[in-house]
Amino acid sequence: MKASALIAEDEPLLAQALADELRQAWPALQVLATVGDGLAAVREALALRPEVLFFDIRMPGQSGIDAAVQLADEWPEGPPFPALVFVTAYDQYAVQAFEAQAIDYLLKPPQPERVRRMVARVQEQLARRGGADLDAALAPLRRLLAAPVSDQPTLKVIQASVGTTIHMVPVDEVLAFEAADKYVRVLTRDREYLIRTPLKDLAPQLDAQLFWQVHRGTIVRATAIEAVHRDEAGKLQLALRGRPERLAVSRLYAQRFRPM
Repeated sequence: MKASALIAEDEPLLAQALADELRQAWPALQVLATVGDGLAAVREALALRPEVLFFDIRMPGQSGIDAAVQLADEWPEGPPFPALVFVTAYDQYAVQAFEAQAIDYLLKPPQPERVRRMVARVQEQLARRGGADLDAALAPLRRLLAAPVSDQPTLKVIQASVGTTIHMVPVDEVLAFEAADKYVRVLTRDREYLIRTPLKDLAPQLDAQLFWQVHRGTIVRATAIEAVHRDEAGKLQLALRGRPERLAVSRLYAQRFRPM
């Protein structure tokens, strides 16, 4: 089966080893490019439109999973979303999560037999995806993101520094968290605070039943959502109770908002 691929791996020797194994297991696969970080992976994937992506989990700047999420948001309508294969050093949680959600993965360093089995699965996936829509193609990634990732205690209070004062903000009062450059905006009904803790570190400490991820840079309290609006382009935006701004919902999370 002819197909094209992109490899995103920050260790050149491992990237070359993967390319060599793929050449043996899948001679008709054309590797269009090899990049070393998540941002470049997204940029090149959008430019080259490969059919298969090999994303290292840990890369400089942006992880493979974060890169896949951004790519899902920015992928154009029409072309099928690529088959995703994550590459990782052995990590018990990661392997269990990938297997539970039927996500293809390879362990480092790539072994011939493992690569052959992965190639067979990906070829089968490509062969049957002729009529599959984007929502179906993104379903495994969506399930992976929804899987429990931590047993950390639930966060109760946000400690937000304002000048020389630290404000103790009860999480029960927070309507939304929104990434903004190097900070995260913490929105309550009456105020806005800035904290430096990354959103990806906050998310595992929040009650996932109460706080919904609606965009790679936004987490919203479900009960604070007043309405969901669809614009002329078909994209969703959330209106929050007591707040003037509207928050965008990415394609990956739009399935949360369907009429009952």
